[in-house]
Amino acid sequence: MLRERSSLEAKIRSYEELEQVVSDLGVYMEMAEGGDADASAEFDSLLPKVEEQAADMELRRMLSGEYDISNAIVTISPGAGGTESQDWGDMLMRMYLRWAERRGYKTRIIDYTPGEGAGLKSATFTIEGDYAYGYMRAEAGVHRLVRISPFDNASRRHTSFAAVYVFPELDDSIEVDINEDDLRIDTYRSSGAGGQHVNKTDSAVRITHIPSGIVVACQNERSQHKNKSTAMKVLKARLYELERQKQQEKMEEIGPDKMENAFGSQIRSYVLHPYRLVKDTRTGLDIGNADAVLDGDIDPFIRAYLMQQA
Repeated sequence: MLRERSSLEAKIRSYEELEQVVSDLGVYMEMAEGGDADASAEFDSLLPKVEEQAADMELRRMLSGEYDISNAIVTISPGAGGTESQDWGDMLMRMYLRWAERRGYKTRIIDYTPGEGAGLKSATFTIEGDYAYGYMRAEAGVHRLVRISPFDNASRRHTSFAAVYVFPELDDSIEVDINEDDLRIDTYRSSGAGGQHVNKTDSAVRITHIPSGIVVACQNERSQHKNKSTAMKVLKARLYELERQKQQEKMEEIGPDKMENAFGSQIRSYVLHPYRLVKDTRTGLDIGNADAVLDGDIDPFIRAYLMQQA
């Protein structure tokens, strides 16, 4: 309830700020038409910012899903292909962390298993901030990379895949029934950097939900208790999403069309050779500046997807 109130107050402030800036633009435009060069320069400087703010507000208006305002839990799983696909998974993780940083979101790595030689075998992290899940759900699916592999001495072109899973972080008001007897809880030593504590104590926690086969882990906290608490939060979110998908599939079976599962289909291709292009297969949007996209500039893809859904 408190979060909803804060969100509504933030929306009102945004509208009021935009209204004031638009009013200022009108004044600058009148002064510029009267020959004021400084006002003309100020108008040209302010207009792109206003357009960006208006576009962002329009985008947020589309985020009306039950959990769109929530934090996001993101898991990246490289496909087959060894070091090449594991490196691609690491590139995707960097892309999302950079995107979150640009938006002022906080991020926290929950679990990270490094690859053999480079990249990652799996990673789970949170993106914390208003509408993080609403935006990030546009990224759920399989991502494809085409490039000259830096790990191939023959400099051949390789195609790699990695799956991105996105779940809303549920608050305590959402109840998910978890039977303790259905859980297998294992402890182990953290695999990442962290000094003597990481090397000497079994603080990391892995929880297996036996009926569903879902496995979650957390190793970023120094305390085993905190790691277990965080892992349970991730498990809760994944079980909720699993149940939601089952209900959606039932609705699709009785509906006129059978929709394709977004998690099992390729949603975007990142081609770095022989040309450079990032193309979203769902919306048809393509961007030639692949380096900017991989550096976190993914808002155009998110906006196009949400516009299409709306």
